[in-house]
Amino acid sequence: MSPRVILVTGSNTGIGYELVHLLAAQGHTVYLASRKEASGTEAVAKIKKEKNLTVEFVQLDVTDPKSIDAAVAKISKDEGRLNVLVNNAGVAEMATNQSASNPSIPALRSTLETNLIGLMQTTAAFLPLLRSSNSHSSSTPSVIVNVSSDMASNGFMASPNGFLHDAIAYNTSKAASNAYTIALARELQEEGIKVNAVTPGFTTTQINGFMPGGKTPEKGAEMMVKWCLLDKDGATGKFMNDSGEWPW
Repeated sequence: MSPRVILVTGSNTGIGYELVHLLAAQGHTVYLASRKEASGTEAVAKIKKEKNLTVEFVQLDVTDPKSIDAAVAKISKDEGRLNVLVNNAGVAEMATNQSASNPSIPALRSTLETNLIGLMQTTAAFLPLLRSSNSHSSSTPSVIVNVSSDMASNGFMASPNGFLHDAIAYNTSKAASNAYTIALARELQEEGIKVNAVTPGFTTTQINGFMPGGKTPEKGAEMMVKWCLLDKDGATGKFMNDSGEWPW
């Protein structure tokens, strides 16, 4: 497998952090991205100290177009390519009192700004670099992975097994980002660029207030690795969990 250049947004903690070192351990050039430079450089140093792996850092706030443009410019200048974009940055607002009948509009705006609009504008900004790095003749196509959630599935949430219905801001934003994933996958299919949504399942992380009972962040990240490293015959337009396809 040829070494790839990979960007993981929102990766100074949690699943994103674990995914960065798992990919770097396979010999890829991985960019760890965070809103705050201090948090990002600290995470890079931690990976070096604990895993003896070298990863790169780029400051990236997915809600700030200037920050996004600067990140594109840095990776373009330093690498000349980007093979994989992992849209992992997200907020949940789960601690906010909310329900479908009494939504918190500030919480909804916050989640949509990061989880949907931020994801879309980050993807659009990096798409020219992903396109120029993509080749139909290559066995390593460009790949976009959108980190989703079990609760983004309308099919699952409408079933008797659905849960956390009061996390209306988070669930709505993630369902909306799934709709974008479908549209983008269809648009880029003829170019051979792979676009998929993946859900790690219930994982205990900062985003859910370290809710007990979930899998570890590293376990959550492990299932994502193969979706970052798809070959030309890999699937596109799918919503996947660690057991297989998850309903949209």
